[in-house]
Amino acid sequence: MPRYLLIKNAELYAPEPMGRQDILIIGEQVAQVGPALSPVPGLEGEVIDAAGRTVIPGYVDQHVHIIGGGGESGPYSRTPEVQLSAVTTAGVTTLVGVLGTDGTTRHLESLLAKARALDTEGITAYMLTGSYEVPLNTILSDARRDIIVIDKILGIGEVAISDHRSSQPTKDELKRILTQARLGGVLSGKAGVVQFHMGSGKTGLAPLLEILEETEIPAKHFIPTHVNRDEGLFLQAMELARRGGYMDITSGVRLKDGFTGGIKPSTAIRRCWEAGVPMDHVTMSSDGNGGMSLTLPDGSQKLLVARLASLHEEVMDAVREEGIPMETAIRIAGENPARANGLWPRKGTLHPDSDGDLLILDEQRNIDTVAARGRIMVRDGQAVVKGTYEA
Repeated sequence: MPRYLLIKNAELYAPEPMGRQDILIIGEQVAQVGPALSPVPGLEGEVIDAAGRTVIPGYVDQHVHIIGGGGESGPYSRTPEVQLSAVTTAGVTTLVGVLGTDGTTRHLESLLAKARALDTEGITAYMLTGSYEVPLNTILSDARRDIIVIDKILGIGEVAISDHRSSQPTKDELKRILTQARLGGVLSGKAGVVQFHMGSGKTGLAPLLEILEETEIPAKHFIPTHVNRDEGLFLQAMELARRGGYMDITSGVRLKDGFTGGIKPSTAIRRCWEAGVPMDHVTMSSDGNGGMSLTLPDGSQKLLVARLASLHEEVMDAVREEGIPMETAIRIAGENPARANGLWPRKGTLHPDSDGDLLILDEQRNIDTVAARGRIMVRDGQAVVKGTYEA
């Protein structure tokens, strides 16, 4: 028998503002949203009074190194795989796993196994095939087959361009990668996206903007990430979003996390808003468990690990410090990436038949409670469901 979860008296953003509402979840899905809802007779469940608190959809983080990343300073600098509690306490209920720089000692088969493990532990996890390098690493004979045949694979990425760690792919190679993603998506009913890791190289997004002009590949397949790492790249990304592509802001690119360059994510959101960029084509991801090496003034290296928690922090900074409407800010980390990856309306919204993924925010809009697929994962800011081998 399914259980129910009834949230009462919440100030609901679904993500559109709906005022005070109750949310009834039966099993893993939202069954009803409205005033004065009642417990379900004959079912066991829980009622939570959310009076004075805010409820929003769970975050959709489309760029997480779920089996770890890093390694650019040698094997000792490989970052650890993500733990369930680090995901849920960050408010993330759906994620997309990526490989990153190291497609040699880290493997797509391991990424797939980890995505399945996170599903079993209680959240929803997907992945992209490929890594930084070109030709692409794949599980089957090519990326198109990976997307069509393997349920968890939504597209390709993160393919590195304009970066000293990339394979320096030609424009024709990038066209073929986008075409594989496009056809794989069409034939499987998936989004068929390509995430591009953007470095600070001279060409920036120019190759992608040129491909958009030269081919019939729809712009919706283009998702460059880390676009707030420098000013020139950010301006190009805004142009891509105006043309129908997506621009993915990285929430960990900020001084407090040790990133000395770039544009603070909440500031990047406000600049997009002021510049008239279509806000439904702006997304934000954490780069969670990705590695970063910073050179200190004395020449030594400082190793950092990107935190999933930066996602909620920057969403709230956009609201509190930059004056972005709540519904716009939460869409950037929820509905927008869900739509981009073909997961909406199952993800990124709180309406009947969507998954029961939600956050209850306290009066200061810190994360208090997290439900994933109708199950309470976090209570009073602490994980109550741990990963299989977490203490």
